[in-house]
Amino acid sequence: MEMLTVETTKTWLSLFIEKLEMNEKYLNTLDESIGDGDHGANMLRGAQYLKAKLAEDTQSGSAELFRMAGMSFIQKTGGAAGLLYGQAFLHMSQSLQEGDDLLGILASGLEGIKKVGQAELREKTLVDVWIPVTEDVRNKRLTLDRINEHVISTKDFKAKKGRAAYVSEQLNGHVDPGAASCGYFFEAMLEAGVYDE
Repeated sequence: MEMLTVETTKTWLSLFIEKLEMNEKYLNTLDESIGDGDHGANMLRGAQYLKAKLAEDTQSGSAELFRMAGMSFIQKTGGAAGLLYGQAFLHMSQSLQEGDDLLGILASGLEGIKKVGQAELREKTLVDVWIPVTEDVRNKRLTLDRINEHVISTKDFKAKKGRAAYVSEQLNGHVDPGAASCGYFFEAMLEAGVYDE
C-alpha cells in the first residue's frame, strides 16, 4: 500500500533533512576518500534551505513540495550531488502532477538522475541504491535492512563516474557517499509511511 499524501510527502522530506543533519560528518568522512570530503556539508546546505522553505509553506501539494526540494538542492547544494538530487526531485514532481503511483514516481526520479549522470548499476553511485530500491518497491519487499544492504554493496563496486573514477582503486571497500545519502532518502520514505507492504 502506498500513502503519498501532502502530509506523508512533507514528513518524508523532513525526515530526509533530519538524517542529513545527523549524518553530515559521516557523509563527509566517506567523501574524503575521493578527495574533497564535503558531500555531507553540501547536502546539508540544500537540506537546510529546503527546511526553511517547508517551514514557511502551508499550501503546497506533493508535486510542489518535490519541485521545491529539487530547486533547493540545485540552488544550494552545488556540484554533482545538487544536480543529481535536484533533477530526481524535479522529475518526481512532474510524475506526481501526472498522478503516478509511488513506483512511477521513483522511476521518474531515476530518469532525472540518469539524465544528468548517465550512471548504470555497479558504477558506485546513488543509482546502485535507487534502482534496487525501486525493484524492491515493485516486488513489495522493501525494508530498512534491504536499503542498508544496497548502500553497503557499493563497497564492492568500481567507481566509473565523476572524480571517484580517477581514484577508483583507492575506493575499494569504501561505501559511496552518494549511495549513503540516497539510503537516508529511502529510509525516510519508509519511516514516513509512504511505502507499506
